[in-house]
Amino acid sequence: MTTHFRTCPLCEATCGLEVSHQDGQILRIRGDRDDVFSHGFICPKGSTLGKLDQDPDRLLRPLIKRNGRHGEATWDEAFALIESNITPIIAEHGANAVAVYLGNPNVHSMSGSLYTRVFVKMLRSKSIFSAATVDQMPKHVSSGYMFGHPDLIPVPDIDRTAYLLMLGANPYESNGSLATAPDWPGRLEAIQERGGRVVVVDPRRTKTAAVSDEHVPIRPGTDALFLFALANVIIEADAVDLGELRDHVEGLDELAAAVVGFEPETVEAPCGIPATTIRRIALELVSAESAAVYGRIGTHTTEFGTMASWMVDVLNVITGNLDRAGGAMFPRAAHEQPRSRRQFQTGRWSTRVRQLPEARGELPVSALAEEILEPGPGQIKAMITIAGNPILSTPNSGRLEEAMASLDFMVSIDVYLNETSRHSDVILPGTTPLRRPHYDFAFYQLAVRNIANYSPRLFGSADDSLDEWKILLRLGATVTGQGFDPDVGVLDDGVFGMMIGSATADPSSPINGRSPEEVFAATTGGRGPERMLDFLIRTGPYGDGYGIDPNGLTLERLKHSPHGIDLGPLQPRFPDDLRTPSGKVELAPPPLLADVPRLREAMERTANGGLTLIGRRHVRSNNSWMHNVDVLVKGKDRCTLQMNTSDAARLGVTDGGRAKVTSTAGTVIASVDITDDIMPGVVSLPHGWGHDLEGTRLSVASSKPGVNANTLSTGDMDPISGNAVLNGIPVDVVPA
Repeated sequence: MTTHFRTCPLCEATCGLEVSHQDGQILRIRGDRDDVFSHGFICPKGSTLGKLDQDPDRLLRPLIKRNGRHGEATWDEAFALIESNITPIIAEHGANAVAVYLGNPNVHSMSGSLYTRVFVKMLRSKSIFSAATVDQMPKHVSSGYMFGHPDLIPVPDIDRTAYLLMLGANPYESNGSLATAPDWPGRLEAIQERGGRVVVVDPRRTKTAAVSDEHVPIRPGTDALFLFALANVIIEADAVDLGELRDHVEGLDELAAAVVGFEPETVEAPCGIPATTIRRIALELVSAESAAVYGRIGTHTTEFGTMASWMVDVLNVITGNLDRAGGAMFPRAAHEQPRSRRQFQTGRWSTRVRQLPEARGELPVSALAEEILEPGPGQIKAMITIAGNPILSTPNSGRLEEAMASLDFMVSIDVYLNETSRHSDVILPGTTPLRRPHYDFAFYQLAVRNIANYSPRLFGSADDSLDEWKILLRLGATVTGQGFDPDVGVLDDGVFGMMIGSATADPSSPINGRSPEEVFAATTGGRGPERMLDFLIRTGPYGDGYGIDPNGLTLERLKHSPHGIDLGPLQPRFPDDLRTPSGKVELAPPPLLADVPRLREAMERTANGGLTLIGRRHVRSNNSWMHNVDVLVKGKDRCTLQMNTSDAARLGVTDGGRAKVTSTAGTVIASVDITDDIMPGVVSLPHGWGHDLEGTRLSVASSKPGVNANTLSTGDMDPISGNAVLNGIPVDVVPA
């Protein structure tokens, strides 16, 4: 038996795993007690990596659709078919006629993090969509406007805070999101053990809310109103404290004017929160020794997602808690590269049908179906999905189902024949997590402590399989007319050479002015993502700078530290690392101020006695892509409609019975779970289910299919970020 240590790649927590294996078989997976970040913590998903690797439904060879049925093919056959179909589409209609959808698993993969960018640049299409506009784009947009870069995202310093106000987040189930920390439950309990306070604002009494010091129920979609009211109280009480940032903040007067009219007494009715509670929480934030406001998916997936995201960090600023220990701080990842100072903007291009603006290089996925279905110049004719299942995970699924069925050609990179890839003419299977190296590019930029950890591949690739980086480079060459069988090594050398050339020409890089050839030769890791990782670490903030600091980080040093390297707690980074043109925190960006009147109008809406739908998470689930692992879906049905006792009695719905849920977009029938843990007027369905469609090969998932909540989402979106509205959807419920 051999023991292997690696970071779990299945969610944002980045827990360390101890994997025992023999003769290619996983014998046991448990938490790595010596991991510098997780200290042995593990959730149920981490122990299933072996089952995921050995899943009999997992694709090992390319599939080609012939006469409506998928069958195995060689790699050459698959890429030749792609070339013969997509290159004519690009020649006739342009690159924008080929859309790309990037799924959530890409950020859990080294190749997905690095080489999808390379592929998108090779394709040169502006029709780029991703899971980011399903759940997190508001934070990128508000951070871009406030701090100068969409990836300069503050996280709550939960290990040192004395007061945590949390909205729209349930880390007891999700393990945290846009705030990477193993063992969120233990870290929250530690706040209370040291005398601190945790306040959770949520329409449901979630597991997290149940153990908090206070649970504040709120009507779905009104988080921005509540946050504006908190800011109103602090400003009206003349209690603003900018702390160490007092000389580095712009726009306080404009902010003060913007929050006028959002008094607690005004927002009390639409939010469903007493004005006295709002005033008390505002003053608790101001008076706490340290405090952090944290808002996540429940606040982002609303029509005012960017307003809420903006106000979360406004509150962190005006209480003196931004960029200070115990407040909201900015991680410094080992691979971080210099960021340019420029004016962040959205809308550099737009969708064709509704002229919806681009954000961070992406178009709103809520608009994908109409961009395929609406005829005319610029219509999307072909689609490439990379590690994504948008049929289940994006809004208005019924219309997207129709759209994908109408495409001239479709390609999927996926290890499963799932609800989305079943529409593909070609499916290119990647590798499973145990068969590729791992480093968390995305999540170390969001970690509550600065950490670096590298995991080598445990098993070699299966026969006749290709690593994702090779698939992406070969696909890029194929669709751009370079032939379906290029020399992938030469392509990779070219990509890496351009990366080095950019750094050696950058005055802010530690290797500025160095010989690109010398740097190229000195980089280790071989071709592929490991070579890029070595380069990024060595030119990063802790790196050796290719000889500048002999004790600095390199990939080799990480390889010799299987439990990771602790780079220390988060440190203040402003004003030096601000990237706004003014060099200051912009409290009142004009594009965000311009949306305030729309928020004011929303306060005038009156509740009509109907029901509104919200989502929810479960610790054994991860969007749509862990439902084919038997140990994670066994037990009682978790895809149920939760509703309050009073609503159920009024509507004649019984516990354990079935109910028909209808929105303007569609209808589902689900089993009912009656509970007083959800506030009256609100119902909840989990995200990522609906595995009952024909043409898939998901034997476990199809045996417990659940229902697709996104059938009910209408395709509405937050107009600033383009993020989908998945919470606060009006629905009717009747017994089925």
